[in-house]
Amino acid sequence: MMNKNELSLILQEGEGYTIEFKESVNSDLPKEMVAFANSSGGRIFVGITDASEIKGVISSNTLVSQIQDFANSCDPQVPVKIEHYENLIIIHVREGLNKPYRCAKGFYIRTGANSQKMTTRDITEFIQAEGKVRFDEIVRDDVVFENYFEPKVFCRFLELARITRTMNDNAILQNLGVLVHKNQKLYFNNAGLLVFSEQLSPHLYFANITCALYKGIEKVTVLDKKDYAGDLISNIEDAILFLKKHLNLRYEITSLRRKEILEIPEIALREAVVNAVCHRDYFEKGANIMVEVFDDRVQITNPGGLPKGLTPEKFGTLSVCRNPLIASLLQRANYIEKMGTGIYRIRKALAEAGNPEPVFDCDAFFTVIFKRIPQKNVDDKATTQETSLETGKTTLETGKTTLETGKTSLETGKTNLETSPKTTLEKIINLIKGNPRITRKEMALLVGLTLGGLKYHLAKMEKAGIIIHVGATKSGYWQIIEHKKDK
Repeated sequence: MMNKNELSLILQEGEGYTIEFKESVNSDLPKEMVAFANSSGGRIFVGITDASEIKGVISSNTLVSQIQDFANSCDPQVPVKIEHYENLIIIHVREGLNKPYRCAKGFYIRTGANSQKMTTRDITEFIQAEGKVRFDEIVRDDVVFENYFEPKVFCRFLELARITRTMNDNAILQNLGVLVHKNQKLYFNNAGLLVFSEQLSPHLYFANITCALYKGIEKVTVLDKKDYAGDLISNIEDAILFLKKHLNLRYEITSLRRKEILEIPEIALREAVVNAVCHRDYFEKGANIMVEVFDDRVQITNPGGLPKGLTPEKFGTLSVCRNPLIASLLQRANYIEKMGTGIYRIRKALAEAGNPEPVFDCDAFFTVIFKRIPQKNVDDKATTQETSLETGKTTLETGKTTLETGKTSLETGKTNLETSPKTTLEKIINLIKGNPRITRKEMALLVGLTLGGLKYHLAKMEKAGIIIHVGATKSGYWQIIEHKKDK
C-alpha cells in the first residue's frame, strides 16, 4: 500500500519505465494500460501532472467504473488493481500473460518513460520475439545482494537523479525496479547488479568497456589499453576520460579567456558511449564494448546490431530499447536526455562543430565512426589561438581596448583570405567540371576540407562570380561562370 514517504520518492523520481502520471482520466488511459501490459507492468498515478505536481482527483464509483471499463475494453482485457491514496487514484497494471494487448488506438509498448505505438512490423516482430527474457530484468538469485550492493555508488546515483532519502535504501531500489523479493529474500536483477555494484566479475565480466589507442590506422601497434569493469556509470565516465586524454585539443578565446575544445565534440562522444552501454546485447558474452582511437578516426562498437522492430530506415528517428530498465536508470541519472534523440544529438553536435558526419554500421555489431581532424590542422588552430591568448594578455596589460584587438584580428583574417592557396580553388573547379551535380559533402572529402571550410571557399567563389549554384540545394547543379585568376 502507498504511504507518504513512498509517494514523495516517486514524485522526486518522476515518470519512468514503470511509472506514469496522468492529471485526469481521459481517452489516453487505455494506451498507458496496454503499454504496461505489453512491457513489465507498472503503476498509473491519476491526479499528478507530467511535472510531478499533485492536482488530485475526486474519486467516485462512476470514475472507478470508467477506469475498469477502459481496462475491459482492451483486447485482451488488461488486468488492473485500483488503489486509493488521499486524493489520488493508483492503477496497478500487471505484466500481461496474453501479449500483445491493444486498445482502440492501437498497440503500445513502454519505452523509457513513454508509451510508444507499434507499427504492423513492430507487432509481428514483437510476437515472434515474445518469450525471450529481457537481460536487464533477470533476477540474480545466485548473487548475495548485500555482498554486491555498493552504498557509495548508490549515493552518487541518487545525487545524479536528484533523489533524496525519504525512504530506506531497499525501498528506493525496489521503486527503481532493480531489487526483487523472491523466496522471502532480496535479490538484484541484472540491471541492479550493473548499476549499483562495483564488482562485475565474475558474474558480468563481459559488461566491461575496453578502450584502446593504436598507432596508425590499423589494429597493429597498441599504444595504450584500458579495461573498465566498474559500475555502468563509472565505465561511461572512464571511457570519456580515455577519449579526452588521447584526442587533440584546440583553444578559443572568449573575453580573454581560453576555452578548450576537443577535436570531436564531447557531447557526440558521450552520446555514442551511452548508446553502446544502453543498447548492447548483454546475452552476447564473447565481446565487450570497444572504444578505439586511431590516427584517422574514433570507433565505438557494441555487440548486437539494431534491436528488433528498428529498421535501418527508422534508425535515428525511432527509439526501440533492447534493455529498457537500464535505459530508464540512465535517463533518471540524466545520461539520456530524451529517448530516441541520441543519434540526432550526435549529428547536430558534429555539424555545429564543422566536423564530418558520423558513419554508422549496423550488422551483428553496432558501430559509430567519427572521422578525426588531421593533426596539422589542429596544431595550426592551437598555435593561432595561443598567439591570440598572448595578444589578449598584452592588450589587457597595456590597457588597449578589445575593439582594437578585434580590428587586428579582422585585418589578419583578411590577409589570410587573400592569400588562400590557389590549389584549393583549382581543385573545386576541376571537380565541378567533372561532375556539375557533385554535392558539398563529396567535394569536402575530395578536396580535404571540413564541410564548413568548403562552404567558406564556395561562398568566396560565388561572391567573385566564378561559380553559381542553379536549382534547389539537393537537386541542383554547379555552373562555372568564369575562371578568374587570383591577382
